[in-house]
Amino acid sequence: MKSTTLKGKLYLIPTTLGEGDPMDALPQTVKRAIDFIDTFVVENEKTARKFIKSINPEKVQASLKLSSLNKHTEKSEHFGMIKPCLEGHNVGLMSEAGCPGVADPGAVIVKLAHENGIQVVPLVGPSSILLAIMASGMNGQSFAFNGYLPIEKSEKKTALKNLEKLSGDKNQSQLFIETPYRNNKMLEDILQAINPSTYLCIACDITLPTEYIKTMKASEWKNAKIDLHNRPAIFIIHRM
Repeated sequence: MKSTTLKGKLYLIPTTLGEGDPMDALPQTVKRAIDFIDTFVVENEKTARKFIKSINPEKVQASLKLSSLNKHTEKSEHFGMIKPCLEGHNVGLMSEAGCPGVADPGAVIVKLAHENGIQVVPLVGPSSILLAIMASGMNGQSFAFNGYLPIEKSEKKTALKNLEKLSGDKNQSQLFIETPYRNNKMLEDILQAINPSTYLCIACDITLPTEYIKTMKASEWKNAKIDLHNRPAIFIIHRM
C-alpha cells in the first residue's frame, strides 16, 4: 500500500455567523490554520478573501489559491479541489457561515477526502444549529436538523404537522431553517399549523450584537412582536 505520510491534510475551517471581530467567536487554532494554508475551497471567493484578511491582514492575497464550491460547481471539478492534498499540500475548506459540512455543500469534498486517504481535521467554531439547541431549553439529547421545508403552503403545513407529531412521538426537538427574507412568513405559517401548546424556539443573529433567542408556546408567540426579515434564524419545535 502506498504511504500517506506525504499527503497534505484537509482542514475544516469554521467562519463567523456575521460581521464583527472574528476572533471573538473563533479559537486560535483557526488563525493558526489560516496562517499556514494557502489553498482553500470556498463558497464565495470575495467573502472568503475578506474573511482571511480579517484573520491575518499580513497574508499575501496573491499567494492564495481559491476554488469555488457552490450550486454551480460541476461534480467533475470536485477531485481537483483535493488534488493538492495528494501532492503534499494542506487545503482549507471554508463555509460561507459557520462550520463546513454542516448544512453546507462542503460535505462532498470531505467525503472525497476520506475516499482518497486524506486526513480530515475539523476545527472548532460556531454552529448555529448547536448554539440554537443549546439555548432553546429543548431536548439536546435527541434532536434533528431538517434543513429547508417545502415552499408551497399546503406542503409546508403538512411538513410542520409531521415534524410536530415526530417531536411528540420521539421526544425529539425538530430544527429547520428558511431563506431569511421569508422568515416572517415562516413564523406565520408555523403558528397556523402547530398546536397552541407546542413549544417553538426562534434563534436568530446568533453570536451577533442583535442576537435574539426565545422559547415559548405557540399560543404565546401569537402575541409577540418580532421582525425576523433578513435575519438568519433557526426554528425549533417540540410537542411535549
